Amino acid sequence: MQKTSMARWAALAALPLAIASTQAQAQSYEMAISTLIPENLKNNSIYPALVHFKEQVETRTDGDLKVSIFGGGQMGSEVETGSQVQAGGRALQSTVLTSGAMSSFFDDYQIVTAPFLFDNWRQAWAFFDSEWFADFMSGTIEAADMRYLGTFDDGGGFVAFTNNERLIKTVEDLEGLNIRTEENPAHVATMKALGASATPLPWGELITALETGLADGQFNAPVINTTYGLDEVTDYTTLTGHVYNSASWMVSETWYQELPEDYQRIVTSAAREAVQLSHGASAMLATASWQESCELFEECYIMPTDERQRMAEIARPAWKDWIVNDFGADEQLVEDMLGKVDELRQSQPEETFQRYGQ
Repeated sequence: MQKTSMARWAALAALPLAIASTQAQAQSYEMAISTLIPENLKNNSIYPALVHFKEQVETRTDGDLKVSIFGGGQMGSEVETGSQVQAGGRALQSTVLTSGAMSSFFDDYQIVTAPFLFDNWRQAWAFFDSEWFADFMSGTIEAADMRYLGTFDDGGGFVAFTNNERLIKTVEDLEGLNIRTEENPAHVATMKALGASATPLPWGELITALETGLADGQFNAPVINTTYGLDEVTDYTTLTGHVYNSASWMVSETWYQELPEDYQRIVTSAAREAVQLSHGASAMLATASWQESCELFEECYIMPTDERQRMAEIARPAWKDWIVNDFGADEQLVEDMLGKVDELRQSQPEETFQRYGQ
């Protein structure tokens, strides 16, 4: 009896230490990630990538760095969550910002809105994953106390027009159309250059604008057009890819610097793998959504390369004039970006043929 009592007393005495030890082992660091994308593993490419990241980080740190994902805008708008991350990562350590929101924290990001910037996904992915772009995005540390982890394709990247008036096959078909755009002056300048008028409206007013005739059409990624039933308020769709929508994955620099170096390596490495996973899923969903568009809309059309080039030659000078003279972007920075993309445009096909075609 005495031995039993002593054993119980020893066990009780050791309990607080055991609890403290368990809590310490459970987690020393937390990383909460916010995104507007719904918590769905099948209808988007970003949430599954974040889930993969969570699994990789928690496994490789033995649970010492716990990752939580808050999808569907649970933590607020992009600007609100960006501000929380910028504030030192006390409550929210990471967020995913689409191009408009990213530009509000890092002005130079606006140059990435250039029309007809990319010809295909491989080119876009190579650019966003390049050393040039990583160096460019390192400016977010000073500008916003946020570190760049990678770029997701927002809705699949390339956009398609939808409208009520006619099928857009040439640049002339845009003449006189009133196109709803995001509240982004770069998009407004591009539409005007192509002969359309532009009505900047927030997303929440889009359907009503199309139903009432306030706007004749709009452009978004095919997955957005089908998911949100834009075939019910517009009849025609054309895949032009004149804008490539992107989403930047950011993390609090203050919080990041508090991590041990081996955890920093795990975060950055797992993020790169998650971004690569997302790229493939994004292209698959975009392709499937375009096929669905051709079933849902009255008519669909993929703009040929030659006509896209003709549109680009019209839109690019107007955009460049706006970005440099009105927005105030550094002209050399713009030229450097366009030069990097042109370099990839030339090198990728040649490298592919040398490796696989000879």
